[in-house]
Amino acid sequence: MKIGDKVRFLSEIGGGRIAGFQGKNIVLVEDEDGFQIPTAVNDVVVVAEDNYDMPVPSVVGTHPHSRPPIPPTIENHPVTFRKKPEERSGGDKLSVYLAFVPIDIKMITGTRFETYIVNDSNYYIHYTYLSAEGNAWHLRGAGEVEPNTKLFIEEFGCDDLNDIERVTVQLVAYKRDKPFIMKSPVDTQLRIDPVRFYKLHTFRENDFFEQPALIHTIIENDTPARPLVVDPIELKRQLTGNQSDVGAHPCGRPLNKDAVVRATTRVRPYSGNEPIVVDLHASELLDTTSGMSNADILNYQLDVFRKTMAQYKNKKGMRIVFIHGKGEGVLRHAIIHELNYRYKTCSYQDASFREYGYGATQVTIK
Repeated sequence: MKIGDKVRFLSEIGGGRIAGFQGKNIVLVEDEDGFQIPTAVNDVVVVAEDNYDMPVPSVVGTHPHSRPPIPPTIENHPVTFRKKPEERSGGDKLSVYLAFVPIDIKMITGTRFETYIVNDSNYYIHYTYLSAEGNAWHLRGAGEVEPNTKLFIEEFGCDDLNDIERVTVQLVAYKRDKPFIMKSPVDTQLRIDPVRFYKLHTFRENDFFEQPALIHTIIENDTPARPLVVDPIELKRQLTGNQSDVGAHPCGRPLNKDAVVRATTRVRPYSGNEPIVVDLHASELLDTTSGMSNADILNYQLDVFRKTMAQYKNKKGMRIVFIHGKGEGVLRHAIIHELNYRYKTCSYQDASFREYGYGATQVTIK
């Protein structure tokens, strides 16, 4: 029995040609309409003619030769039957995410992590996943993700975190065997803060994995994520221009109604000799950055910095740790600029790497 043989069913009228095999005991019979029917090998018999209307015996004989033999090479035949991915309502808007999942959430300081591309749409996605190496890029993964599925890319450890501080995900979306609405190619650059991988609360419950995960949006509902990359020329212009009042939009416009500040909930209260800790990551300060430019985000972070410094300016000896992340160093340089020109009496230094990683600066009020 081999691919192309004509067979008929023993248990009912009909038959077709063998299109492939599933494992050792299932044969795929393709009928005249092109449908492939998985059938047990013992329920079909090879015939020489296309006459499948032969009477079906009421009882299959028990003689050893009454059943077709199973060839020893059947497992070598490729499986040609494959169920098409199912589409879901609302899935024609492109939503794709980059996910980091800890292998052992209980050992967060020493566990390894898995990287996934999550395709939450009805489109096939061809992706490339790259990390920055100076001015060059390193390809970490590429391939195709089926609709409404997730795909494993790689496994990495804490020693590899510095290699993925700046990553890019590129996407091309399409459908097969049917017309579809064209989607623009996606090219999204993301900052990955290594310090967050040491914090248990970073990994949250989600709809894609049974365990907590760190989810970064590449594109959601056809809207690409806004990368937090600041133009140095724009930075210089903003630093030398007029500064807005704390709480106002950095460009003089009212804040986006969805941009709800959460700075007060991200300040760890003073206790004994411990410093006050303020996380300046945009994702921690704002519920959304929608409608804000990169310069807007930077100035908002600086506004929180200035407000904190103003609140504790009279508390001599007070230590404040500002977590800004490593990234390209734009926010750190802006903070150092502020300290050198606005707060000359205060001293500053890199904060404890063990507690805050590379991306934090400690300021002492004097």
